[in-house]
Amino acid sequence: MEWAGAVILLLVFFFSCPLLMSSKRKRLHKGKPPPGPTPLPLIGNFLQMKSSEILKSLLKLNEKYGPVFTVYFGSRPVLVLCGHQAVKEALIDKAEKFSGRVCMPSMVPTFQGYGVGFANGERWKELRRFSLAVLRSFGMGKKSIEQRIQEEAQFLLEEFRKTKEKPFEPTTLLSHMFTNIICSIVFGNRFDYEDKEFQALLVMVNEFFWEMSTSWAQFYDVYANYLNYIPGIYSKLYDSKDLRLFVAKRIKKNQETFDPNFPRDYIDCFLIQMEKEKDNSDSEYNIKNLQLSILNLILGGSETGSCTLKYGFLFLTKYPEVQAKVHEEIDRVIGHDRVPNTEDRRQMPYTDAVIHEVQRCSDVLPMSLAHMVTCDTELRGYLIPKGMTVYPILSTVLHDPTMFKSPNAFSPENFLDENGCFKKNDAFVPFSSGKRNCLGEVLARMELFLFFTTILQSFQLKSLVPPEDIDLTPQESGFANIPPFCHLSVIPR
Repeated sequence: MEWAGAVILLLVFFFSCPLLMSSKRKRLHKGKPPPGPTPLPLIGNFLQMKSSEILKSLLKLNEKYGPVFTVYFGSRPVLVLCGHQAVKEALIDKAEKFSGRVCMPSMVPTFQGYGVGFANGERWKELRRFSLAVLRSFGMGKKSIEQRIQEEAQFLLEEFRKTKEKPFEPTTLLSHMFTNIICSIVFGNRFDYEDKEFQALLVMVNEFFWEMSTSWAQFYDVYANYLNYIPGIYSKLYDSKDLRLFVAKRIKKNQETFDPNFPRDYIDCFLIQMEKEKDNSDSEYNIKNLQLSILNLILGGSETGSCTLKYGFLFLTKYPEVQAKVHEEIDRVIGHDRVPNTEDRRQMPYTDAVIHEVQRCSDVLPMSLAHMVTCDTELRGYLIPKGMTVYPILSTVLHDPTMFKSPNAFSPENFLDENGCFKKNDAFVPFSSGKRNCLGEVLARMELFLFFTTILQSFQLKSLVPPEDIDLTPQESGFANIPPFCHLSVIPR
């Protein structure tokens, strides 16, 4: 794929040189861009980038050009930020100027700039403000949502008991658990694990993450400007039609029983706002934004959490001494006579450190979502023009050797001080940072702690292979790091 694409694109090399040089001269008059490998006409840095392994290619360029550099995806310049300090200077210190969003080409057919996750400008600001308010009104960060999480954890425990210590693959059950929480907020109800409609939703969400992380999706995201001229190219991309149809049916169901005086869920709250602004032709409260905001919330609130917890299972079976310490702390602080609650976290520094280390090492969204510069700005003396795509490589922040004692090893001590107390770290950014950080961060942190402690309060996790043989290599590594299959047994304690 790599060289075939290069041969085709190089055919236009001589025809495009004058145009490229003219464009380059204009850029130089505006200021000095960050350094980077010299791009070739049209194909950009094709020779320096293995498009099926974008992250590895960028990390290699980071070693040569430093933490802030420019790389060309075809003819499109991309600013790459590596390490805690560079990402902080952009996303935190210049938060507003780096708050734009670029929808990756592979996701454009689905989102088209709509929905809270991929919108820009006033649309994004309005939808984010509204969505945060609704999430909070339905309990995010409060006791009400904590009780839902505790109840959902009990459903999972019952499924674990049914295995009767026989080996099983936990992916589907973990997805059930996380997806049900966000569904209870968005749709107003949880689903039975055997519900066919719910199972279909889980399959579609899983396929979305899988397809967006394949080598083909990465290749397309780099060279979409040229590949789109090939007839039928869209047929190779993930078709989210069924996923959008699922959401549309749920919205219609709400509309049929809608009572503005008694909002049941996110959909009802959005419908109320639509009614309030029905005479405003510029209103962002329309069905398209509703559908795609729901899709954003479901995708963000389901698969990322289940992938993280599955990685947690892998780490605990690979490092049984860590699992033993977590069991000891759970027994000492919580015991076996009550369910865990969020207040327990303050008395459980080791368990808290383990969960943070699982999130750090699982590195579920290694390149985050692409940002965009909203106006001409300066970063470290370089000109960053308005509209430039920005890749904040979260993986390099989570593994920054200046911020973590053991950046490349699984070590809960990365989040513990010399007295064994939990220690915060500014480079802990699995939810990204700045104005575009994850909407549901508070909810996700609560879910991970309660699910993690509830499972380990009742079960010991046991791998089918010796700890040293457990492979942590992702099945796919692109948009997301998809954890490997793992068959394990859960042994009642």
